[in-house]
Amino acid sequence: MLRPIGLSGNPIHIAEENLVNATGLLLLPALLVGTSATPQQTQTPAAPATAPVAAAPAPAAAPAPAPAPAPVAVAPAATGPDADGKYMLHEGEDVNLQFSDDLSSKTSSEGDPVALTLVDDLKVGNVVVAKAGAHAFGEVTKAEKSGMMGKAGELNLRLNYLKVGDTKIQLRGTKGKEGESGTTGAVVLTVLFGPIGLIKHGKNVDIKKGQLLHAYVADDIALLPAS
Repeated sequence: MLRPIGLSGNPIHIAEENLVNATGLLLLPALLVGTSATPQQTQTPAAPATAPVAAAPAPAAAPAPAPAPAPVAVAPAATGPDADGKYMLHEGEDVNLQFSDDLSSKTSSEGDPVALTLVDDLKVGNVVVAKAGAHAFGEVTKAEKSGMMGKAGELNLRLNYLKVGDTKIQLRGTKGKEGESGTTGAVVLTVLFGPIGLIKHGKNVDIKKGQLLHAYVADDIALLPAS
């Protein structure tokens, strides 16, 4: 049997055995109809669920800066005595000397000894290891008197050592080790035109007694306190 159902004024004929389900409702595609003839409103389809948006990963934390290395302390040079009671006088220490005699390129010859005297005490810390008045020694390595055609005289010296008791403190004429002789470690000093304050007299090189000469300790040496 067919039953007419009104929908928008137009009858639709559907077999009765297909009209009603167990709940008494009529099911049609896109339609929901009760047992009464009153039309039912269509259901609005639910909006599709929005997929969750994945959160952007947090930026990686910057690595902590490495700690600055601790400054390395430089130990000061030892000034105390060693097991034998000696104090180390270091290479490069200043030595103030003065000439003990007059010297001239006119009268000097190669190999002549040169006598000098220590002007100031040598100290390691506050300990005196060489007293003023100690004797130093050198020698003439070249001597040429003034000649014809206006040639000036020339006088070269080499420092050897400062004598402290039975100990010899090797000397040189420069702060650094440049200019050393390969055999003796002494330094040749050219005093032509007075590079160390010497007097050039009458074209000859003349050194007066008491003339100062600045020298340096050539090598480390352990010394007992001066008595």
